[in-house]
Amino acid sequence: MDTAAVSVPAHSDRVIFFDTTLRDGEQSPGATLNGEEKLVIAKQLARLGVDVIEAGFPFASPGDFEAVHKIAEVVGTETGPIICGLARATKQDIDAAAAAVKPAVRKRIHTFIATSDIHLEFKLRKTRAEVLAIAEEMVTYARSLVEDVEFSPEDAGRSDPEFLYQVLERAIAAGATTVNIPDTVGYTTPEEFGALIRGIKENVPNIDQAVISVHCHNDLGLAVANSLAAIKNGARQVESTINGIGERAGNAALEEMVMALYVRRKLFNPMFGRPADSEVPLCNIDAQQIYKTSRLVSNLTGMLVQPNKAIVGANAFAHESGIHQDGVLKHKLTYEIMDAQSIGLSENLIILGKHSGRNAFRTRLKELGFELSEQDLNKAFLRFKELADKKKEISDWDLEAIVNDEVRSYPQAFQLEHVQVSCGDHELPTATVRLLMPDGQELTDAAVGTGPVDAVYKAINRLVDVPNELIEFSVQSVTAGIDAIGEVTIRLRHENRVFSGHAANTDIIVASAQAYTNALNRLHFTLASAPRQSPQSATHSLETPSRAGV
Repeated sequence: MDTAAVSVPAHSDRVIFFDTTLRDGEQSPGATLNGEEKLVIAKQLARLGVDVIEAGFPFASPGDFEAVHKIAEVVGTETGPIICGLARATKQDIDAAAAAVKPAVRKRIHTFIATSDIHLEFKLRKTRAEVLAIAEEMVTYARSLVEDVEFSPEDAGRSDPEFLYQVLERAIAAGATTVNIPDTVGYTTPEEFGALIRGIKENVPNIDQAVISVHCHNDLGLAVANSLAAIKNGARQVESTINGIGERAGNAALEEMVMALYVRRKLFNPMFGRPADSEVPLCNIDAQQIYKTSRLVSNLTGMLVQPNKAIVGANAFAHESGIHQDGVLKHKLTYEIMDAQSIGLSENLIILGKHSGRNAFRTRLKELGFELSEQDLNKAFLRFKELADKKKEISDWDLEAIVNDEVRSYPQAFQLEHVQVSCGDHELPTATVRLLMPDGQELTDAAVGTGPVDAVYKAINRLVDVPNELIEFSVQSVTAGIDAIGEVTIRLRHENRVFSGHAANTDIIVASAQAYTNALNRLHFTLASAPRQSPQSATHSLETPSRAGV
């Protein structure tokens, strides 16, 4: 392919948002998603307006390949985002990525190799000259398969800048249209990282032929700050995840960067050659989809959003101080720099009740951004009717919770058929559960615990012989009031792997039992399937894929 024939858009007038929730975000312990869940998130990311979806690491496993391929087919439309697959700098990885993203109208291969001396010595066991040659060869090969190639020098934040300049120059000459600078271990500070990007712009002769991207990790809590410093110094693509999930302490949070660009646009506008007062958005993100996307990702991954999380946390727009409350009541801008409605957060009550019809229910779901199949709509409608019998007023948050819970695609080897508890201050907490087993049998057992939830879990464990350790149990109220839906998220560990389960119900004991059963199902199917080829901590060999570290 003639690389010179393809023009590279500079995108100097806006920020490109590259979302890696489905790749790096899924690498959070316990956040494993199945193919259907990935597709649901990918569809929402498209509604959110991300420019690029890194849908996964196709060579890692057949399941990853199929998920990326399906997303490319369904979401990678003419008007949809670029669909990207990650690949180490090996032909096998690149071939898998190219095949996986092939159905997308706009497709990208993202290939990487480490460039820091510590990675070269202890992980790759290669010289700088060897890495230079591999980077050039593999970018050339990827470019022969697709027109859009992104190259990342892994651990760029700790690499020798002079060597980094050489690698980037070779990669761009070989056909890379985007060069991504990862702070892989979250080591740098904003001043250092900004200087690194500035140095690249000044010392890589052909840098104007590629978009500069950044991928920052949050080990020191500086991922968003580092990304914004990079934008100030010329980066025009930022790689991020919803809620900032990802390896270790996570990645730069998309919602935080979007709102920083929005709230402080007078500061950022001149960096894009605009008048400070320009109202033209600095990115393509539809901010009103932020809250919905955050909730969806939290529910499907089991990664809870802490209450004080910027932008999407439960306390982000709450005011406890009397002075603050008084100020906000007089004028919101006294203590709020943005409106909750700007991220799609509202207190609207749906005008639906137990006598409402299916068509009204479907219409409201569409207004909230849910597009369900007929089967999923029927399941959600039944849950809505059950809830309407129990609650006088149903909020959009309630509706969102039951829909997300009902249409979640957990594989079901064990199905909870019945749960009953007996407890009190002078009683032994006792639970009876009935499960439908994989062979079709219905089994019932009972157990005594330190509390009703403990008793339920012990009873389930008597029926399901899958050793595990419960490491986290969390209950959150979706709305205020004694009749609020309770969302339960649990995480359990088996042989150093973490599995999450989530459920929502007005009865938190039932929700607890369902969440635990969901997590056990995930564990069961993982043990029953072939071992996943995990791209974690491997060398640059062809035999063992490494967990992508960019």
